[in-house]
Amino acid sequence: MRDRPDDVDEGLLRPALRAWEVRATTLDYAPVGFGDYHWVAGDGGGRRWFVTVADVRRRTFDGLALAMETAAALREQAGLGFVVAPLRASDGTTLRRLDRHRYAMSVFPYAAGAAGTFGDELTASERGAVIDLLAELHATPPPLPTPPRPPELAGRGVLESCLGEPDRPWLGGPFSEPAGELIAEHAGTLRRRLAELDRLAGTLGEPVVTHGEPHPGNLLCADGRWSLVDWDTVGLAPPERDLWLVAGDPGDLARYAEATGRTPDPRALAFYRLRWALDDVAEFVEWLRSPHARTPDAEQAWTGLAGILEELRAAS
Repeated sequence: MRDRPDDVDEGLLRPALRAWEVRATTLDYAPVGFGDYHWVAGDGGGRRWFVTVADVRRRTFDGLALAMETAAALREQAGLGFVVAPLRASDGTTLRRLDRHRYAMSVFPYAAGAAGTFGDELTASERGAVIDLLAELHATPPPLPTPPRPPELAGRGVLESCLGEPDRPWLGGPFSEPAGELIAEHAGTLRRRLAELDRLAGTLGEPVVTHGEPHPGNLLCADGRWSLVDWDTVGLAPPERDLWLVAGDPGDLARYAEATGRTPDPRALAFYRLRWALDDVAEFVEWLRSPHARTPDAEQAWTGLAGILEELRAAS
């Protein structure tokens, strides 16, 4: 997140880090990502850690803890060195509550490497390297337990509520009214694309262990070696859940099929591409009709909503 959180007491972070035996002398906010809050902690001796604080009202503590445990198991038990997994605290856990109700914290090694951003285009060679990582991940037996990632659209209720109450005023902040008008303008497109999603859902195959978001923003490259970060959405799903974000041409899909013996289904790729877009619309809608100010994160939500709705209309 670009906006520094007003309601996260940074005074809680240093004592909380002691559970990982980290004595932080520096703690710098890192304005990256969209959803969680991040800091870089240092001990003054050259060691650094990447600290993530998640709002567990948006997703359950238990669900996020299971994802963190799965990522840790993929590295520790399955030996997948490209998994940048959370570190274990002294009690063996990978996620700990920062306060009683809202925030939880995980700590990661500070991984060296150049990171991209969502929307960057990878070269054919880079895509091939990532396809190889995914093939290895998808061939790995699932650690126990690994969370399922069902195909249902998480934000469907939000979208159907908006479509079913077109005259309901949006009063959360400066972008609320224009966002409501934009949704009303694209209501027909959203209904058609929801129906299309339902049709494509019947094409999905057997699940494997998937990352969920292997886009350039979650990739690190150091000395020619690639790593995957941000395992919040790891879970069991068809491989196309990952592949649509990476494969740029038929050669990429052929490479994956040769490595795994499993040919990706174009219909399943289309399903996950559409599901991603509709989930983004729902997330931006929730953001913009809730209380907000004119901040960089709200600006990003507004720009993202307008862009995705136009893409959905152009493709329908």
